[in-house]
Amino acid sequence: MKKALLTTLMSACLAVAAGTAQADDVKWPTRPVQVIVPAAAGGDTDFNARTMAKYFTQITGKSMVITNMAGGGGTVAASQVKESAADGNTLLFAHTGTLLVNEVSGLLDYSYEDLDIACIPGVDKGAVFVSGDASGIKTLDDLMTKAKAKPGSVVYGTELGGFSHLQGLIFEKLAGVDLKIVDSGSAAEKITALLGGRIDMGAISYGAVQDYAKTGDMHILAQPNDEPNPLLGDVKTFKQQGIDMVVDKPYIIAFPKGTDPAIVKKMSDVMKQITEMPAYAKDLEQGFKQPVSFYATEDAKALLKKTREDYMQYKDLLRQAK
Repeated sequence: MKKALLTTLMSACLAVAAGTAQADDVKWPTRPVQVIVPAAAGGDTDFNARTMAKYFTQITGKSMVITNMAGGGGTVAASQVKESAADGNTLLFAHTGTLLVNEVSGLLDYSYEDLDIACIPGVDKGAVFVSGDASGIKTLDDLMTKAKAKPGSVVYGTELGGFSHLQGLIFEKLAGVDLKIVDSGSAAEKITALLGGRIDMGAISYGAVQDYAKTGDMHILAQPNDEPNPLLGDVKTFKQQGIDMVVDKPYIIAFPKGTDPAIVKKMSDVMKQITEMPAYAKDLEQGFKQPVSFYATEDAKALLKKTREDYMQYKDLLRQAK
């Protein structure tokens, strides 16, 4: 029995070693890698992709070409990668809004499992719920008081069927309130609507609204993180204020289905190297107040599976808004 156990352990070790060697030995990249981003230039997803690309070149000696495809709420970009050749020369850099929320809302007729997931290269922990000064809402308590006193009176701006729409639905459920959820367009359009008093509140990246918070034109109500992101200053989490709401937004690196597993693993390995570089951490902090996070392939798949299950309970509400 001991001999059998020893043989099994040796086989497992050899398999791991072989996998590592395979990833190290694979000749990839051999040319510039196209990175398709389902967002316009300048946003948090684009920023993360371009920051990754900078350090990818330093490590591999090959460049990444960022291609922005913002159409269809990310569906155009996802489908473009899905239909691309599985040769390692094209990958998707997206987030859970693109591959999970779009599936739940019915915008995609396939799931993340129809791609080869390499890793989760980061998690956006810079999102906040924010109100415009014209709303009269300056704190989360103000929001709760107003929303409970007159259900449907607080206007929450979002992109219907998108990630921030899901954030609003989750808040409604956990806070026990009813909001008036309206389509206010992109993040830039949402900011304009907040400043103009056309919407009362929304969910948006801290980096995009921090200056307005300093001038008093907006008020940051809470961050939907499990633990406070210290890069956001003294902004409290929902949990610290009595609402057990945690909504992470992991980024995802994925290849077309059928890509050589050695290439997929090497991408994950390179990304892990990138996340260990102090300069990379500094770039994330300065760009979007984002701490470093990383999930290798199997851990990434497990997180995506759980997140998808959590989101599915909002399927009907999201699909009604289409």
